[in-house]
Amino acid sequence: MNILQINASARGADSNSTELANAVVKHLQATNPTAHLDVQDLGQNPHPTLDGDALAALFTPGDQRSAEQKTRVAIDDALIAQVQAADVLVLGVPMYNFGIPAQLKSWFDAIARAGVTFRYTENGPEGLLKGKKVYVTLARGGIYRDTPNDSQVPYLKTILGFLGMSDIEWVYAEGLAMGAEVAEKAMREAHAQIEGLFANAETESA
Repeated sequence: MNILQINASARGADSNSTELANAVVKHLQATNPTAHLDVQDLGQNPHPTLDGDALAALFTPGDQRSAEQKTRVAIDDALIAQVQAADVLVLGVPMYNFGIPAQLKSWFDAIARAGVTFRYTENGPEGLLKGKKVYVTLARGGIYRDTPNDSQVPYLKTILGFLGMSDIEWVYAEGLAMGAEVAEKAMREAHAQIEGLFANAETESA
């Protein structure tokens, strides 16, 4: 098993979403001791944004690209190869101003490439990153689940599904800015949810 962990928080070791993503990975490794783990910490090492120079490089035929353009495209190519090789993706996603972090949006901009990770057919678009399991750990200061103010989950369902990934588990930790007692309860419940996701698999592997 190849596990790809994407940490999107800018808070580093203090991140609640990363703590939960780490917990998911720990359980995955417990049930798959030989699993290989790759970690992309987008908060500490953000991917370049999709700007005019990047678009120009992507739309220039490979044999006509300048050295700078080849270097820029190669950065995206590496992320695409990484996600293609992954069997399981674990995304740690905090909520920033009702949306996903800009760093995570840049990662999606890098891996969404026509003809490589999706394609257009006569029946509509087809995602090419199929057969992958995805875990998304969500950390929010307020409580937004299943409300109109949650723009994260609809976007993530759309973009992941567009790329061919629809087998998704969602882990929520909400109310983290609503006082220590509420925050502690939310994290306990999120960890319990994660444990529940793997309880049967870990019993079988014991």
